[in-house]
Amino acid sequence: MSQRILLINPWIYDFSAYDFWMKPLGLFYMASYLRKNGLEVQFIDCLDSGVTDICSLGEVKRPTRKQGGQGKFIKEKIARPEALAGIPKPYHRYGIPHHVLSKILKGSEKPRLILITSMMTYWYPGVFDVISVVKDIFPDVQVVLGGIYATLCYDHARKNAGADHVLPGPGERHISYIINDILGEKIRYVPDEHDLDQLPYPAFDLLPAPEQVPLLTSRGCPFRCPYCASKLLSNGFDRRAPFKVVNEMAHWQKILGVRNFSFYDDALLSNPQEMAIPMLKEIIRREMDCHFHCPNGLHLREITPEIANLLYKAGFKTIRFGLETTHWKRQQELGGKVDNSAFERAAAYMQEAGYSGKDIGVYLLCGMPDQTAQEIRESILYVHSRGVKPILAEYSPIPGTQLWNEARCASSYPLAEEPLYHNNSLLPCASASLTTETYQELKGLTRQF
Repeated sequence: MSQRILLINPWIYDFSAYDFWMKPLGLFYMASYLRKNGLEVQFIDCLDSGVTDICSLGEVKRPTRKQGGQGKFIKEKIARPEALAGIPKPYHRYGIPHHVLSKILKGSEKPRLILITSMMTYWYPGVFDVISVVKDIFPDVQVVLGGIYATLCYDHARKNAGADHVLPGPGERHISYIINDILGEKIRYVPDEHDLDQLPYPAFDLLPAPEQVPLLTSRGCPFRCPYCASKLLSNGFDRRAPFKVVNEMAHWQKILGVRNFSFYDDALLSNPQEMAIPMLKEIIRREMDCHFHCPNGLHLREITPEIANLLYKAGFKTIRFGLETTHWKRQQELGGKVDNSAFERAAAYMQEAGYSGKDIGVYLLCGMPDQTAQEIRESILYVHSRGVKPILAEYSPIPGTQLWNEARCASSYPLAEEPLYHNNSLLPCASASLTTETYQELKGLTRQF
């Protein structure tokens, strides 16, 4: 019997999508755990914009890509799901064409097991479609579904996805079940989800020619923002040793020639003496000649002149901060982890370190329950006044978060019944003052930087 496990990163089905250094890090870790247990692995990335030469794209236009690992996905217009039929926006499949996935699967050896990950809750149609395709080609092969959607919308996934197993939470928790119960093998290696330094490196060698790879420095978050799912996805807060993170950078630079690395950690700068400062100093000491990207938002309150200078000298190119709003009351409601004075100091320190204003993006939440358009407008203008770039982050209601019940009450959509309505592009919880026209005006205001 084949010992090969097939891992698939599914399509995105949405009104819009852009590759901000996106990689299924959890799936690559799972691949490394399976290897440690003596199994072979194969990886198919439905979002791959490089598509191997053996797969003909036909009339599909290749997307524009930027240096450093970001850019547009291949996309194809498709019919909107019934729940979104009334939304007057084009809907797309982002990733390789449907027939290309079928061609790859039909040309592959039958796997022993198929693992599929999932991301945003409202991207589940792409997940379901991939499951349908693999079930059609390999009907007697069991499919395991994990990832963010499978965790946050477990009941919905178990009932509708068509997977044989839906496993919520970190993949480490399920390795024994996968090896012992599903495959009927004896477990050799069980990863400890709380000892990140002992985990094998993710299997990035499965990528054909990566421009960038993500790095894990921690899991979980010490903060408890009421709109965030971090606690639901990984309870607690565990960290790696900073020098081991730099060792991993050096490994991928040597083995794969990677010079761009992304951080999606929820608290990269938290307690900077533990992680950020020693890591940055070691990157500089080794003269790594790498570029680093932080699309997830760094904590403003931790920025000091020393850290700003270290970030600049180490090669951190994409800087994003989470301000959320400039209104004091809402800042307190959102956990009080940042205020305007901390933002002003951080913006000044970063510019003094050498960053231009356009290099510094500041996320502002948009469309939260009871949030007025005027609050958003004032926040945009305030960020502008400090010489840095405001970026609207449209609020997506997430099941299980502190704001979930408030979001359900504020929304005209049945959020609990249909995850498609979690889509932030719908502004599902926007107040009456945030009309479509007002939202477009606010978007335009951010671009006047």
